[in-house]
Amino acid sequence: MLRPDVGGRLKRFLIDTDTGSDDAIAIMMALRHPDVQVEALTAVAGNVEVGQAVQNALYTVELCGSDVPVHVGADAPMLCRLETAQYVHGQDGMGDCGLELNGRSPAEGRAADVIVDTVLGSPGEITIVAIGPLTNLAVALLRAPEIADAVQRVVIMGGTGVNGPGNVTPMAEFNFWVDAEAARIVARSGMPLEFVGWDVSIQSALVSAERDAEIRALNTKYSEFAVDVSSAVAAFAREAGFPGNDLPDPIAMAHAIDPSRSQTSRLHVDVMVGEGPQRGVMEVDRLGFGGAAPNIDVVTDLPSDHFFAMLHAACQ
Repeated sequence: MLRPDVGGRLKRFLIDTDTGSDDAIAIMMALRHPDVQVEALTAVAGNVEVGQAVQNALYTVELCGSDVPVHVGADAPMLCRLETAQYVHGQDGMGDCGLELNGRSPAEGRAADVIVDTVLGSPGEITIVAIGPLTNLAVALLRAPEIADAVQRVVIMGGTGVNGPGNVTPMAEFNFWVDAEAARIVARSGMPLEFVGWDVSIQSALVSAERDAEIRALNTKYSEFAVDVSSAVAAFAREAGFPGNDLPDPIAMAHAIDPSRSQTSRLHVDVMVGEGPQRGVMEVDRLGFGGAAPNIDVVTDLPSDHFFAMLHAACQ
């Protein structure tokens, strides 16, 4: 039975995902949280091609004993060729750890239509949690701009916060870089946007050897899943000289579920497009010299201990 939050109402999420390893952990956090009702998952190309993202999401839903529908979305960015992150997440996007990730069937309905119908069907009640490139959300906005005023919150894992750094170019984060044009459409949409950038992840969601051992020690199918699907990312991080792999999508999900511990700054943000090193870079007007009104709540901190407590709860 679904249990309401302290306000007597469940948080109703629609999760848009390019389901790689950290997406899967974030989805698990939402599906297993007692105060969250996930209405639908919509898949987008990003970490992996969209068909693989669908299968990875369906596997995660099944693991969690859920029947949440998974819908197929955009198979490429709006204006450019898809660049995946399989070199980070593994060829299957889930760590190449031997999971059976084929043969499951998505639900009917295209992602953009599902986003529009879900938001307009319950105005003021739906939180969109977007943890992949923003192609599906941008297409939904172009199709029905009125969803900008009908959605309750839009939490986005994307960008590099106020000060960077990037994880695919010196200043650009992967999700915004893959489809910068979509990210710009969303940033300019007037939606109630909350950005959780990669800077917050490497600051507060870094899985050190000690943190990894703590997750393993929980000894459940969920903790095993979280560790196993992260294996390729962890190997990539070690080879790159990082002290551990980070979990950007799960920390964005943690903020979506419980924003009470997050610190934010209300700033004017745009996303740079085109080719070259500026692509996907967040243009943040920290001092207001651009003259435009602040449009986005940028998360600047979420305490690490709070995040890992939420992750452990999902893994138990």
